[in-house]
Amino acid sequence: MLPRKPRKRWTHALRALSVLLLTAAATLAPTASAQASTASSRGWNDYSCKPSAAHPRPIVLVHGTFGNSIDNWLALAPYLVNRGYCVFSLDYGQLPGVPLFNGLGPIAASAGQLDTYVDRVLDATGAPEVDLVGHSQGGMMPRWYLKFLGGAEKVNTLVGIAPDNHGTTLLGLTKLLPYFPGAEDSISSATPGLTDQVAGSAFITKLNEGGDTVPGVRYHVIATRYDEVVTPYRSQFLTGPNVTNVLIQDKCALDLSEHVAIGTVDRVTFHEVTNALDPAHATPTTCLSVLG
Repeated sequence: MLPRKPRKRWTHALRALSVLLLTAAATLAPTASAQASTASSRGWNDYSCKPSAAHPRPIVLVHGTFGNSIDNWLALAPYLVNRGYCVFSLDYGQLPGVPLFNGLGPIAASAGQLDTYVDRVLDATGAPEVDLVGHSQGGMMPRWYLKFLGGAEKVNTLVGIAPDNHGTTLLGLTKLLPYFPGAEDSISSATPGLTDQVAGSAFITKLNEGGDTVPGVRYHVIATRYDEVVTPYRSQFLTGPNVTNVLIQDKCALDLSEHVAIGTVDRVTFHEVTNALDPAHATPTTCLSVLG
């Protein structure tokens, strides 16, 4: 039996290698259709984009803790644009004097920022509803918007990638710091966006009182068994009508993505996101989805 520390290092190395291989395989993917190429040239956060009949709802991407509207979505946003979606992303939860690292302010206030941003996207596109795709806190925070700020009337689907729907531990949240160099030095101890996410906090308790979901919204949760931040990973899953909970390893056993990779580079997860956004045209998510 290997000593504990070497085994742990080997496990992390294997997970990282798996993610790199899956991502590298994606470079061999066939070129999308001409329509998708036209969409790609627009990029995302293009307020002149008008949703198509095939994809009538714009997508709003909601970053995670320490993330921002660009860095969190460098892979997923183009992936969706290439498939003909109008894609937008916002910054929320900023702290005074802390650049780049967002999602640290009070989460209820962040939900208010999402409310304002969704209205902006709806006004620009003329669409009656949006779909939300969020990573980590960004998959959980919109539930406050849906439940308490009237968001259910403006949202068709919420896709949560590794969301901390029932909270996590502060120790789990601090495990994110190594992924964001400089974050630990930049943030102060006054970070309500972190303490709100702790399991059992007043925020998490109120969010889940009376049930996980609200009528009229479809919920799709995508989790990884290798999540080291939101634990146990099954705490991410929701209970209620119109809920689909997916463990990505049930789709691809070779997918060793952890909390950050599943939302930022994992094309197997990206394929599952598109299935959630357009279930009428869903195709099986497998390890080969990296080529799609």
